Amino acid sequence: MVGIIEPLITVITPTHNRRETVLRAVESVLSQSMPRLEHIVVDDGSNDGTEAALARICDPRLIYVGAKWRGANAARNAGIERARAPVVTFLDSDDVYLPHRLERTLSWFDDNPVLQVLISSFVSLKGNRATNCVNRDVFLSPTMLERALVAQTIFIAGSAITARREALLGIGGYDSDITRMQDRELLLRLARRFGAQLSEDMDWTKYNSENSISGRRDGYVEAYANLMGKHPHIAHSYPHIPPYMISRQIIADILRGRIPEAFAGYMANRSSAALGYSLPELMHGYVHGRRWRRDLKRLGARPA
Repeated sequence: MVGIIEPLITVITPTHNRRETVLRAVESVLSQSMPRLEHIVVDDGSNDGTEAALARICDPRLIYVGAKWRGANAARNAGIERARAPVVTFLDSDDVYLPHRLERTLSWFDDNPVLQVLISSFVSLKGNRATNCVNRDVFLSPTMLERALVAQTIFIAGSAITARREALLGIGGYDSDITRMQDRELLLRLARRFGAQLSEDMDWTKYNSENSISGRRDGYVEAYANLMGKHPHIAHSYPHIPPYMISRQIIADILRGRIPEAFAGYMANRSSAALGYSLPELMHGYVHGRRWRRDLKRLGARPA
């Protein structure tokens, strides 16, 4: 039994009705090679026995917080507020850390006291297919981090993000109004103040759940419009990228024979105050945005 000691790192897991997968996630944290940790599981109103299942785990490093938090982002923020460690990282309830995840994460921050943000690499599992999502070891300045996030030339996901607690509190944590692309939105706000270290170490596994919001093909344009509404300077600073992202999604739907979805995406774009691109603007943006994005691949990864 590990005694109650001051943790060096806090892991935050929001969950809702994922009893079996959250137990798997917790096991991957409590079995880490670096024991000085706390794992805060914030239960967003589960009714599937999650609380009782976690209560059977006798480890003082596991902290259960139960309530109705108005979504995963509010739950994450509740965890950040309660965190005792100076470094905070995240683990979605359907993902799993590899045994060295926290030890190697802390080594980055120990070796560089001014480092505020770390983005690691991971293996993404979807059905029987595994994809290595690898970023190169490189530090991105705030400007280059923003460019990479806007162009989507680095791999990101919630469980890949680690930051100092004060940096997260300084930007107000996650935006509870964002239900999709929330990790990109968080990093865009962090990029206004800090750069980020990318790590090529694949230290966790992403399981793409059937009910994952990010895995849904419908609603992408609406979610992207919401993101642009939060960061209107993107359309001014990178004028080709928003129309490129929208046209890329529409083209992908057309190629897959999803004509109604492609039309719905186009109309969602037209009706959005943050987007509103015409067909010629989308075509122009696709050509130039694709070229600009390709030139940024060298920053850390092939385009996601």
